Amino acid sequence: VQLQASGGGLVQAGGSLRLSCAASGRAISSYAMAWFRQAPGKEREFVAAISYTDGDTYYADSVKGRFTISRDNAKNTVYLQMNSLKPEDTAVYYCARDGRLYSRAEPPVSRYANWGQGTQVTVSS
Repeated sequence: VQLQASGGGLVQAGGSLRLSCAASGRAISSYAMAWFRQAPGKEREFVAAISYTDGDTYYADSVKGRFTISRDNAKNTVYLQMNSLKPEDTAVYYCARDGRLYSRAEPPVSRYANWGQGTQVTVSS
């Protein structure tokens, strides 16, 4: 499966962006999907995940209440709606697919076997 993330850009603090992750080559409907991010000089960190059933989501504490992950299996796409953005949200955002079928929304980076190329999000103060 190939994952293509898009939708990043430059936004002022308090603004919103919607990231998309389009999958090709294989359906993602039977897999949990997640978003991670990596800021310069820092390790990649978990942001949000959604189970294959779409009924279960999991968020990092730092984005809870501001970000929403969703999926459209018919379009083979996962989204990350980001509201009330803060300068500390600045990072490259990556989407990823769980390596296991029928997986739940869980944060460990080791769970995710397929990664997109990343999209830059920059939040100015």
